[in-house]
Amino acid sequence: MIGGGRVYWGKKADREMDDGGSNGVVVIFAWSSINESRLTSFVDLYSSLGWNSLVCRADFLTAFYPEMALSLAFHLLAELVEELKTRPCPVIFLAFSGAPKACMYKVLQVIMGDCEPQIHPDDSQLVRNCLSGHVYDSGPLDFTSDLNTKFALHPSIRRMSVPSRLISWMAKGISSGLDGLYLTRFESQRSEYWQALYSSVEIGAPYLILCSENDELAPHQVISSFTHQLQELGGEVKVVKWKNSPHAGHYTHNPIQYRAVISNFLEKAISVYLLKLRQLGERARTHDEISELICDLQKVAVDSNQSLKRVATGPSDHFFLPSSAPYQSNNNDPSSSQEEQRERSSFRPLQPTSINANSVLGQFLFDSCVPKNIEGWDIRFGGCLNGQPYATSSSRKNSNHGFKKRLLRSKL
Repeated sequence: MIGGGRVYWGKKADREMDDGGSNGVVVIFAWSSINESRLTSFVDLYSSLGWNSLVCRADFLTAFYPEMALSLAFHLLAELVEELKTRPCPVIFLAFSGAPKACMYKVLQVIMGDCEPQIHPDDSQLVRNCLSGHVYDSGPLDFTSDLNTKFALHPSIRRMSVPSRLISWMAKGISSGLDGLYLTRFESQRSEYWQALYSSVEIGAPYLILCSENDELAPHQVISSFTHQLQELGGEVKVVKWKNSPHAGHYTHNPIQYRAVISNFLEKAISVYLLKLRQLGERARTHDEISELICDLQKVAVDSNQSLKRVATGPSDHFFLPSSAPYQSNNNDPSSSQEEQRERSSFRPLQPTSINANSVLGQFLFDSCVPKNIEGWDIRFGGCLNGQPYATSSSRKNSNHGFKKRLLRSKL
């Protein structure tokens, strides 16, 4: 017994089914709308079909206090994960009446990673991989402000023909308190509740919804809207609807049909679980192939780096690193650093040789190649460019006259 409710194993038998499949676990989420005797009948039903039952029975107020629901969810997941680590098997979530709000939506938030306190990621993945079906019996309920009056009293009290004035006063007090709770906190939690139920579509498990046309606590309009939304999100949903069965009493009033529907759904859940295992195996093989390919690429890269660092040892080796001949004699010097050897082994462009004009060779070339005076032009040094002298020229004023003289001289 813990705060918010209790978690216990209904019937737990470690045996294989007759058709050769593995046993599964049905997690039964119950609320105050279902009594102990009716809950025991469901445990017996799933036990006769070869499935173990893990029961999570939430208190009445747990549906209105998320902290209590979260505490109960962690306790449930601890039991379920311990079982799945010992023997992985298909898991079914079965929720009655308002139980999705009392605990189930918090379990979905935890395993989907949408809740701040989280369990180990491997444990969450394990539960998601094993979760193979969702069953809603007389639910889910839409927790609006008018629902508190219907659930203000425990079902055993509501069955009394003429409640006393004290009981009526207590019922009104609880209802008024819940109205205040709705105005302050619960309306903000309502969208979170529905979002958690819709997010379960990502797990890839089918849905079975069992409802009745005359159920006032779980109106058909709410069930129809929930079904349509799941289908829009890509969920596989099957709805079984009766006309006159009471709230959470479909199995009592329709035992044969109810058992047949549940039996077929459990077989489908086993098929979904086997399909998940096959997909996980394919992903694991693909991951191994990618890992081997990466290892091969890394090996090739290492071999390539080693070959690039290799130095030719003889004339038969045609792989040479670029090197400079003047520095080959110094490469064997152990005192030289690796940085100097790296600089020596790289090609460097040849720098143009500069000739100083003031040197003997520069003066000789200038005197032999450049005339001192050309008629019509005076050549003299005008300055320096990049540290080297350059020559400038200036024309005489009577440039046309000089041009005529040179033309006459060339004719002679």
